[in-house]
Amino acid sequence: MGRGKDEHEPLSFFEFWPGWLFYTPIVAYWIAMGVRYRDFGMPTAANPLISTGGLCGESKSSILDMAGPIARQFIAPWVVLDTDTNDLARAQAALAAAGISLPVVVKPDIGCNGTGVKLARTTDALALTLAEFPRGVRLVLQRLIPWEHEAGLFYIRHPQEDCGQITSLTYKDVPALTGDGRSTVAELLDADPRTRLLPHIYRPRLADRLNDVLPKGQTLPLVFTGNHCKGAIFRNGAADITPALTDVLNRILRDIPEFHFGRIDVKFRSESALREGKDFEIIEINGVGSEATHIWDAHTTLREAYAAQFHHYGEAFRIGAKNRARGWKSTSLPAGIRQWREQKRLLRSYPQND
Repeated sequence: MGRGKDEHEPLSFFEFWPGWLFYTPIVAYWIAMGVRYRDFGMPTAANPLISTGGLCGESKSSILDMAGPIARQFIAPWVVLDTDTNDLARAQAALAAAGISLPVVVKPDIGCNGTGVKLARTTDALALTLAEFPRGVRLVLQRLIPWEHEAGLFYIRHPQEDCGQITSLTYKDVPALTGDGRSTVAELLDADPRTRLLPHIYRPRLADRLNDVLPKGQTLPLVFTGNHCKGAIFRNGAADITPALTDVLNRILRDIPEFHFGRIDVKFRSESALREGKDFEIIEINGVGSEATHIWDAHTTLREAYAAQFHHYGEAFRIGAKNRARGWKSTSLPAGIRQWREQKRLLRSYPQND
């Protein structure tokens, strides 16, 4: 089922399978667990104060709003803006009131996989970015975290436990091209062992630069958002899960009421600092719909990927059942489907991410 990886191979053989193909066994597992627990929506009770437990259609800002004073110290400051008229003026006023200066990251409040996430470094860029979104959409404007490194930390804590555990740590690397003074961007993409295999991911975002020749030594980042499906490269960082990092994450997430299961995306200064639980800021907090993203490391076998998926979704069912016993309710199937459809509608309306 799985197979080993040569360290020089640029991606795993299942890394970019069609979603229906990779996730069919996971859907089957979910159905089997739903029959066992007599509730197909049981995982939505894992984080009972988050809409659908964070499975789909949840508001990013509402999760951040739940953070207490300890957790807020670690979250990059943000404001929300509902697109309408005079967006730029209202955005500037909200940012000024929160003490946030440009550059900022603009992202949809309801979304996934980095869809619609844009970076605005200047006032003109912010105005253009806001105009790209449809009217009546809620956006999150968040201060750009200056550290370049990004990671996803998966956290699980059962309701009866005082301390949870980090079950996955994934480093998210941004691929970049380095100019040689002769080759065009298109030629550099074709020469790179990874990007040449994934033209549908990298080329559309660089459509207006494909014929540019990068000066020798100049680098061109290929993606801004740390999302696998948008082109970021994921590395398994499990060896860097330490008691110090776990202790800090516990203190943060215990300060978010009834948060038990999900992935925390952070930017950090260095891997050594992260191991010590220092010098990192939280971008966002994701619930039941998030993955332990180390499965997309090119060295992960298919067997290991499915084992990780089954373990994490099994935990979501078990935590949901424990919360149901405490009096919390899961999201009904019709309500969940409505939120999923609304999220899909919104995703189609967002501009291409940076």
